[in-house]
Amino acid sequence: MTHPIAHKRQLSPDTYQIRIKADHVANKFKPGQFVILRIHEKSERIPLTVSDVDTSEGTITLIYQVVGKSTMELSTLGTGDAILNCVGPLGNPTEVKHFGRVICVGGGTGIACIYPIVRALAEADNEVISILGARTEKMLILEHEISELSDKTYLSTDDGSKGHHGFVTEVLKDIIAKEHKTKPFQRIIVIGPPQMMKAAADVTRPCHIKTIASLNTIMVDGTGMCGCCRTYVNGDMKLACIDGPEFDAHKVDFDGVISRLSMFQEKEAQAYKDFKKRKPSQ
Repeated sequence: MTHPIAHKRQLSPDTYQIRIKADHVANKFKPGQFVILRIHEKSERIPLTVSDVDTSEGTITLIYQVVGKSTMELSTLGTGDAILNCVGPLGNPTEVKHFGRVICVGGGTGIACIYPIVRALAEADNEVISILGARTEKMLILEHEISELSDKTYLSTDDGSKGHHGFVTEVLKDIIAKEHKTKPFQRIIVIGPPQMMKAAADVTRPCHIKTIASLNTIMVDGTGMCGCCRTYVNGDMKLACIDGPEFDAHKVDFDGVISRLSMFQEKEAQAYKDFKKRKPSQ
């Protein structure tokens, strides 16, 4: 059974949003979970976090950035085209309840992952502060959608083109310094590049604020069979696909995560170049 693309739009120069027919996921999905796509029989498996669902239409919304050969190939598909496989929902959902004051931090395409979590936490009557960051204003996504759900929203760009000139972790540190002693935060959720999540954990650790990070490590099967997504949490080996993807950020070995993600950079870069050289007819 294939999964037709019902809608596609470009959110930024290299980021796309697609809505695909996948009622088996839409009917069971909970915030924090993900799917694995396979475009055709010869393509690799791509793990993507679900950013939204429509149970009445049986569709799920996915947001991805073109960073390699497979995501570039996915970007060539449009409305009416179909994806061969969509496995999910996978992973454990985010813990959602009334915590009190919560900060949600999204960096890059991590903003798409944080979106359903922000909505769920707001619906659970939490005070939600969102911090969204990207390299430039043009790469900021879902600003309006998340702002509507949040009590406060802060923006940050590396080049200063919008919001704070710098990193989301600097905004996080400033908010905690100004507010945590008088109005404590009960939970912080960070999703984005591992370097950003590591820095956020370093900010919140001295304040003893429970901090959750979602790990998008190298994955192949998504069911714990291959072991490719193994990482270490508090010294114990975990599999991000079945034990996560969310873990206590203060206990994650982020250096190990960063190292594993860089293992195949050269081969990925070559595959990307080779695909770009191919003619559309091939």
